[in-house]
Amino acid sequence: MKTKYINRIFLLTPLLALLGCNDFLSTEPDSTRATLKTPEQVSQLLTTAYPQGGYVGFSEAMSDNSDDKGVGQDDRVNRGSYLFEVVDAPVDIPDSPDMYWARAYKAIAAANLALQVISEAPDPSIFSAQKGEALVARAYAHFMLVSFFSKFYDPETASTDPGIPYVTVPEDVVIKQYERRTVAYVYEMIEKDLVEGLPLIKDVSYTVPKYHFNIAAANAFAARFYLVKRDYAKTLSYANNVFPSGDIAANLRPWNTDYLSLTPEGLFNRYSRASEPANLLLVETSSVYGRYVARYRYGLTNSKWNEISQVSGLTGTNASWAYPVYTQGEGNLLIPKFTEYFVKQSVNAEIGDPYVMVPLFTAEEVLFNRAEANLYLGNGTAALADINLFMSKRLRNYDAGTQAVTLQKIRSYYGLSNSTQNNSLGLLISIADLRRIEFTQEGMRWFDMLRYGIGVTHATRNGPVITVDIDDPKRLLQLPQSVVQSGIQLNPR
Repeated sequence: MKTKYINRIFLLTPLLALLGCNDFLSTEPDSTRATLKTPEQVSQLLTTAYPQGGYVGFSEAMSDNSDDKGVGQDDRVNRGSYLFEVVDAPVDIPDSPDMYWARAYKAIAAANLALQVISEAPDPSIFSAQKGEALVARAYAHFMLVSFFSKFYDPETASTDPGIPYVTVPEDVVIKQYERRTVAYVYEMIEKDLVEGLPLIKDVSYTVPKYHFNIAAANAFAARFYLVKRDYAKTLSYANNVFPSGDIAANLRPWNTDYLSLTPEGLFNRYSRASEPANLLLVETSSVYGRYVARYRYGLTNSKWNEISQVSGLTGTNASWAYPVYTQGEGNLLIPKFTEYFVKQSVNAEIGDPYVMVPLFTAEEVLFNRAEANLYLGNGTAALADINLFMSKRLRNYDAGTQAVTLQKIRSYYGLSNSTQNNSLGLLISIADLRRIEFTQEGMRWFDMLRYGIGVTHATRNGPVITVDIDDPKRLLQLPQSVVQSGIQLNPR
């Protein structure tokens, strides 16, 4: 399994929901704009400018981190995602692609309304920080949508691949006609918003900066965006801007020190907290993932964890990971990260809605993005140093003298001969494999499979083996059927 990337690694709620369900967006636009007069009021509006739908559930199920247990929680989103079927779940079903689509465009609508209010204000200059947040938030939501619902960015085909609607003005009619344009166009617009908005952001504008696009999170987003665009100089520059002091080590999760003494409840309480230095941006998502992550039929199994965790062999020793893996019944594995909190509809109500707080950007991703950018820029020494920094925070009883990763150990582990090209290849595969174990059960692996061009093979207990190659249209999530009313063409199947 550990050599399977070698041949591929270098290949590189419908729109109708936009105006609903939010205190600001459920009123008439003119009335809403009239009530937003101060930077503080616009900042409050911008708390809704982040997609509050969960993507972790469906993206994790589509990835090679999941297997068919044969039994478990039978959830239609989990099942449909694993089987690469169109998920038949409307916008009110947590963790569904349709909900994510709707919530992302709802977030875009909030950003657009904020930008309109700012442009019409007597003195737009006093809203500078809010304008920056709105632009970067709008860019992020479109980036996630185009990543899931269009062919993943490829500079050779982006100018012809259908994108998603890039919406820059508030909705003013019930059904508005849109066009998808191209992936290249969407990326141009994302970059325009990101480059304009990022310098305007000021952390002092927020009571809790990690619930907004603060300076560190915006730079982390820029590093991810340019890594996908394969502009490695900019990736490195923005990654370094996340921690200007250069002390990224102090911000990595202390899995092999502080975290070791925590109970599962303690880990749940700390992992997604704003006080955790590793978390750069947090968002509240409507989700049952925290309830079922270990018990889904299609999810992490012992054999999958053995496959994922064997990358400790890069040390050349019998190193042990510090990640705590718990069981919830036979065959149900859990690394305590995301937990559910339930919000009642009223103080005395017995019903309500489940939520999960998800870190959208972390110090660990910044570290990996920096390492990969350095590698492509010809600085393999820096990439290897970041790999060892990561290992020093993740292995139990880490011993730099015996467990440091070297180029020779990497070549031995992946079965590569000694050459400059194979040294670079080995480093890149190592980064991909370490990203995989770090973000297990977080949905991030699917993005790397798209970016690296890794095919998916899902076995089923009923017999069929589902293979989705890199050019298979099923790798693109299907758009909600209702968008046809807005003139948007669905993805091929």
